[in-house]
Amino acid sequence: MTSHDTPDSGLPMLTSAQASHLRALAAPYAQDGHHHSLHDLAHMCRKVPEEQWPGLVAAHFARLRQASKGGESAEELLRDVHARLLPVESLTPELANALRYARVVADGLVFAYALDAPTSVRILTDDDVERAGIEELGRAAYANLMRVPVQHDEVVVEEGAMLHSLYGDSPFVAGKALFLSEAARQAVGEPLPDAGALVVVPTRHNLVYHPIADGSVVDALNSLAAYALGAHEDGPGALSPRVYWWHRGGLTSLTVIDHDTRTFSLRPPPLLLGLMKGLVRLDRAGRLATSTVATAPDLAELAHATAESIAHLGQDPTGLGDAFASALALAHARCATDPKAAHVGTWDAWATAVQLGSALFTGAQPQECHLGEGFVRQLPATPAEPPADARAWLDALYLAAVCRQKDRIGRLCEVPLETLRQDDSVDEYVLHWIDTLQTYFSGRSMDDVVEKLLATMESSMPDALTHAPKDFVNRIDYQPIALFHRLIARDHDTFAKTLAEALAEHAGYWGESPAPRARVALGPLAMASLAYDYEFPVDTTQPYLPMYLLNRERIEVIP
Repeated sequence: MTSHDTPDSGLPMLTSAQASHLRALAAPYAQDGHHHSLHDLAHMCRKVPEEQWPGLVAAHFARLRQASKGGESAEELLRDVHARLLPVESLTPELANALRYARVVADGLVFAYALDAPTSVRILTDDDVERAGIEELGRAAYANLMRVPVQHDEVVVEEGAMLHSLYGDSPFVAGKALFLSEAARQAVGEPLPDAGALVVVPTRHNLVYHPIADGSVVDALNSLAAYALGAHEDGPGALSPRVYWWHRGGLTSLTVIDHDTRTFSLRPPPLLLGLMKGLVRLDRAGRLATSTVATAPDLAELAHATAESIAHLGQDPTGLGDAFASALALAHARCATDPKAAHVGTWDAWATAVQLGSALFTGAQPQECHLGEGFVRQLPATPAEPPADARAWLDALYLAAVCRQKDRIGRLCEVPLETLRQDDSVDEYVLHWIDTLQTYFSGRSMDDVVEKLLATMESSMPDALTHAPKDFVNRIDYQPIALFHRLIARDHDTFAKTLAEALAEHAGYWGESPAPRARVALGPLAMASLAYDYEFPVDTTQPYLPMYLLNRERIEVIP
């Protein structure tokens, strides 16, 4: 490989020979003592024949000379200033000395103020900032930046993740990544979720982001990484090839660059990694209200899939977790057309979910599973090998409580908590909640129950969450905890109010989603079933609480 085809180390968009040619053309313009980055110029040059380079270089430096004159009044500075992101490598030592106010906001990115003049863009110096006032300049720069017009496209990548692309002619578009939640609100009408977003700013003219709200975050991360690298190399206006995590107003690079080998890798920090694990597990279990569920599942197909998954357990017992998830989805989905659980097919689905959930964690003897419509499958003998799946354990316990399976509840409470603690996809409050329930149903002292319940409540506070979205925790996961608190206090009136609130939160969270879990508020139903048996005056006609399960009229013997 010769210098005519070897990428230049400093200007990789050009060959070594081309880069040498460009540096020679630019050298006369550096004789005034100023040193300018050639990255943008290199991107422009590579798109035209080399015989046109001298004119392109001359025009480029003429614009720089025009932009560097300065001398604007404070009013002019405030009128036209914008917040801007710059690549770290563009800050030459001379420029850095004149921009002491500028700061590195993330690996590879520098924040500075820039003046959008009629014919050029100029980076403001310390003298400019002092003349206009740092606080006034900051407010004006933000306001002007957010008024920069952008185009917005939604791009669904092959794996199903949704990416949002903001782009435009302005060199300030990428700067909106500094205030990404507001930029997202302007583009789509709502701010970013609490977990923030993944974002790339490959050039100054565009940014692409993905809200961190569901399990598609992993696919989005890989897609953004590939896009950023390619778009950054294509330029012009190259900014950064990295993927960043925007969270609570800050940017964190997820990309690690080995400059010796020129290789890239992705290393999310522990907090983001925990969020990603939690979202993937929640999403796969159908627990999140996402736009990816467009239609309700076909009941016949879901029943058939559940029956087949049970039938295969004899050859592959490791599929029991998937069989339980399928049966649980079927039990919920049946309530879309039978909200009171009046039909035997609905009961069969709930009974099968109970059988599989208990078998998953406590083992089981051979038994028949009925799925309605002629589906009867033999569940083979299953050893007690509980998986480290804390939320599946909660589902199994809730089901057993709804279907009044005291023996199964007792066996579930014997599952070692240490086994469930190995689940690294849940927040600490989930494990405290399991500990509370095991303590309660095992008949231990109420003082112990209250102590563990308090630990559950404290660890479910927003600042303590590291894996689950706050909206999901507050509106779905915490509701049975609040109800249990009123249950053990034997506070009938407050329990009734809390139950009504829990059902309203369930409705608000799921909206019009056709997802199976939207049909039944499983945790509140379990607590309401306990309260009903304790002779609380529970209103059995409320939505999301199948009446004939709650009032025991549909409950039958389960093998």
